[in-house]
Amino acid sequence: MKIGTPKEILDGENRVAMTPDSAAQLQKLGYECLIEKGAGTAAGFSDAAYEAAGVEVVKTAASLWKAADIVAKVRIPTETEMKRLTKGKTLISFFNPAGNEEGMELAKSKGANVIAMEMVPRISRAQKMDALSSMANIAGYRAVIEAGNNFGRFFTGQVTAAGKVPPAKVLIVGAGVAGLAAIGTSTSLGAITYAFDVRPEVAEQVESMGAEFVYLDFEEDQQDGAATGGYASVQSEEFREAQLAKFRELAPEMDIVITTALIPNRPAPKLWLEDMVKAMKPGSVIVDLAAERGGNVEGTVADEKVVTDNGVTIIGYTDFPSRMAAQSSSLYATNIRHMMADLTPEKDGKVNHDMEDDVIRGSTVTYEGEITFPPPPPKVQAIAAQKKPEVKELTPEEKKAQEIAAFKAQTKQQFTLLGVGGALMLLVGLVAPASFMQHFIVFVLAIFVGFQVIWNVSHSLHTPLMAITNAISSIIIVGALMQIWSGSFLVILLAALSVFMAGINIFGGFLVTRRMLAMFQKS
Repeated sequence: MKIGTPKEILDGENRVAMTPDSAAQLQKLGYECLIEKGAGTAAGFSDAAYEAAGVEVVKTAASLWKAADIVAKVRIPTETEMKRLTKGKTLISFFNPAGNEEGMELAKSKGANVIAMEMVPRISRAQKMDALSSMANIAGYRAVIEAGNNFGRFFTGQVTAAGKVPPAKVLIVGAGVAGLAAIGTSTSLGAITYAFDVRPEVAEQVESMGAEFVYLDFEEDQQDGAATGGYASVQSEEFREAQLAKFRELAPEMDIVITTALIPNRPAPKLWLEDMVKAMKPGSVIVDLAAERGGNVEGTVADEKVVTDNGVTIIGYTDFPSRMAAQSSSLYATNIRHMMADLTPEKDGKVNHDMEDDVIRGSTVTYEGEITFPPPPPKVQAIAAQKKPEVKELTPEEKKAQEIAAFKAQTKQQFTLLGVGGALMLLVGLVAPASFMQHFIVFVLAIFVGFQVIWNVSHSLHTPLMAITNAISSIIIVGALMQIWSGSFLVILLAALSVFMAGINIFGGFLVTRRMLAMFQKS
């Protein structure tokens, strides 16, 4: 079968769904690769590079759509492109099925199969095909670069002969894939970075990247993002008011604000209101990554850069991945290639559209003349963090009663063991000679005392297991030292070996502990 990639016809779109590298991998799956002439030029991939990779360069889009059994592209296909589909063809592209009912009906009437790349379920096995995350990663990085391009100062603080330069303060609203990419870029450039998200489980991720998580003084049962496919859920009106109050408090201090908040199939929530924009310092920059869905910022204009009356620049570009076309194309083409690998398990160049597969079923919006959107929930889902059961705080009286009960139970257990042991000793004494019993009683008492000593060794310097093994080694050394003055050469030799080997265990334990503690010390 043949897989082809046409040139993107949307103005300003520089990405391409197939690169020379991905074409080489697709050929290993058994496919012939086609590319429209000039399709990769804007992304830095020449026709000659494709030909060198064994890809056939087709002169026109019409010829490519006609020849290809599978068409891979980036942007949502236009009506003209959809009409070029025929029965049995497969289209792999961003498709926006929730807002593209006409496109689905047209694909259904043509009998074509459509796989929407934004519908790839967010499960572990499908991460390699998650084109939304790939593009969001680039958008988050580019948002910081774009903000820096419009910001009149350094990100990092400096002390120079000409004066002191304070570091920029950056706030990222939303710590999803785009937000985390923006945090990483901002902190690496030296800015003081703050981040906010409605999902409490991302706070640790934010702080591990060197940013400060912005907490609200508000308690609400918030849904774990894993339960909603990694996306934020809609919050209550009370939570929203607390959130806006926090943003109003932060607005005068921030130099750069990057908003990334989106909820699937909904307009972008308004999070940075007009009064917050007015409270910001002249020269500040806002980058709204949700501009395509209406924007998180009041005053955002899609695909434009606006400067407010108080000198704040609001950037509403919707083509951040396209502004880094080479990188975006490489990642997106890799997502497509992994999707094709799942569609071609036999590597025989033939599509096996397995609708029982979670990833393929979840991504498919039309199949064999039927609309299959929305898909059923995947059989394998992300596991949401379980709520920890609330532990009741015990009163001093309850704690004391609990300690007494535990002591009584322990004492009862010890007396039972001693009673059973004593009875067994009496039974043995009835049949065993007196000389044996003398040594046997010393042996049993040594075991009992040794057990009590070893088990009660404090492990403040070591792990519990290492503390116990060190205690055992110490008792071995005590026993060996008592025998080392024996008149027998063999006993002296064995005692010396015992001291040596047990000493290795003890000192080795201290060395291992020291090394473990050093792992938690800053150099």
